[in-house]
Amino acid sequence: MSRLKTTIGLATAILFSACAGPQTNVGMPQAPDLYAGVEFQMPRVEEPVIPGNTVSITDFGARSGGQVLCTQAFADAIDAVVKKGGGKVVIPAGIWLTGPIILQSNLELYTEPGALVIFSTDKNLYPVIETSFEGLDTWRCISPVYGKNVENVAFTGHGIWDGSGDAWRFVKRGKLTESQWKELVASGGVVNERGNEWYPSEQFKKAQETAKMNVPAGLTSKADYEAIRDFLRPVMVSIQNSKRVLFDGPTFQNSPAWCIHPLMVEHLTVRNITVRNPWYSQNGDGIDIESCKNVIVYNSSFDVGDDAICIKSGKDEDGRKRGVPCENIIIRNNTVYHGHGGVTVGSEMSGGVNNMHVSNCTFIGTDVGLRFKSNRGRGGVVQNIYISDIRMINIPTQAISFDLYYGGKSVSEMLAEGGQQAMAQAEPVTIETPQFKNIFIRDVSLKGAMQAVFLQGLPEMNLENIEISNMQLEADRGITLIDASNVKIDNIELVTKKGTALELYNSRQVTVNGFSTGTNQAGSITINGSKSENITFAPAGLKELTTIGNEVSADAVKF
Repeated sequence: MSRLKTTIGLATAILFSACAGPQTNVGMPQAPDLYAGVEFQMPRVEEPVIPGNTVSITDFGARSGGQVLCTQAFADAIDAVVKKGGGKVVIPAGIWLTGPIILQSNLELYTEPGALVIFSTDKNLYPVIETSFEGLDTWRCISPVYGKNVENVAFTGHGIWDGSGDAWRFVKRGKLTESQWKELVASGGVVNERGNEWYPSEQFKKAQETAKMNVPAGLTSKADYEAIRDFLRPVMVSIQNSKRVLFDGPTFQNSPAWCIHPLMVEHLTVRNITVRNPWYSQNGDGIDIESCKNVIVYNSSFDVGDDAICIKSGKDEDGRKRGVPCENIIIRNNTVYHGHGGVTVGSEMSGGVNNMHVSNCTFIGTDVGLRFKSNRGRGGVVQNIYISDIRMINIPTQAISFDLYYGGKSVSEMLAEGGQQAMAQAEPVTIETPQFKNIFIRDVSLKGAMQAVFLQGLPEMNLENIEISNMQLEADRGITLIDASNVKIDNIELVTKKGTALELYNSRQVTVNGFSTGTNQAGSITINGSKSENITFAPAGLKELTTIGNEVSADAVKF
């Protein structure tokens, strides 16, 4: 379709690819400093080893120009090199139109500078298969790039992979200018009765009305899903149950749903890539690393329509049944521009997340910087999270957010709808109760946000063992702790415009040391909730800034 293509135009894409940096060879040893200072025992991530055989897609009849479908040429080139034991398939400069590409083991797909691979908008080319989406076992159209049970797979080079996502996605009117909206509606498709959402087809619209988080409900057979094929937009790159996978160099953009989705991959390396989606793209995540083990993501940039770097492990009963955590993860030296979250854990985390190191990342204008989310019904344990050396600027909502009342929407959407944070009664602890603990965040600089820090656990399962230290924060509002236990706040320089600088609600064993509010502090420190106890402030000079709120005994606070 022609609508809105200026945001991802072909000329811009080819120019961008031509300016990319040099390729790193498959199997080149990683720099040792990538593992320096990691707080847990982290195995060195194994990279693919690919044989030296090489073929080009043009050897098998591929024609450039974007007019001739090259699906068979891609398949034949992959078959040819794999029959030799594996090797490199070269995609030369040009525009290459194709249907789904099916990966095989011992395969490197190398895009030369100026190569642009565009996936066809003909949905009949994408059969409906059993897969996982949004953390649930379901049926979707096969991904434009799909691999299952493969080993030693690499995406290298300097080209661009474009998923033609505009043909698949629905669009919310509030995310476009009026002229963009009129252009979109004029291109075809269907608008809902409220006039605030556009769908590619009537079939899509009907399925959207009954789906929950983009997954249809109540369907029992493949035929049921086939009947709503148009709605079953896939992730762009899906690699499942695999080992030794490398992404190094290319740009991935304009995905139908999530852009890159490694699922149950062991030994995953992501470096030097660019991920781009239009900011209006629904579910336009950058990379969703789900139930993977031994992962490193570094030297990459993201500018997307939803969460950028996402860590997941399945959703609710399906995720708990799978029971595969995401663990041993290093995320270093990345930049995130637009996105709902810079680095995100959840909300699909029912299998748990263990051992994650995030450092030296910059977030510019992301809705939330560090975003951790879950809710009752998920289950799963998120633990041993170490975050340091983070820079953030112009964050529209919360710079650091831990929220166990996630409602299926971005923070900005919830705030725009007048949503308030929940203050619920405790419920029985079961296998469905999520738990976040052992989280350490230090050395953070923030210049501009609606709120600096928001930490909210559950009354029956508090956020536990949390440390935030060495931070320079400038935001409209300060720090809020709700249902949190064993919290240390140390060496915080905070400048706010309104509200309280620090609010504690039903929080216990909290120590505040070295908390500076600056000369233009608008608020105070407030302690609320009958469960707030063992709150310690040092130095004692903070006493005049402290207000004891409802149901809190003065004995609960020490100076």
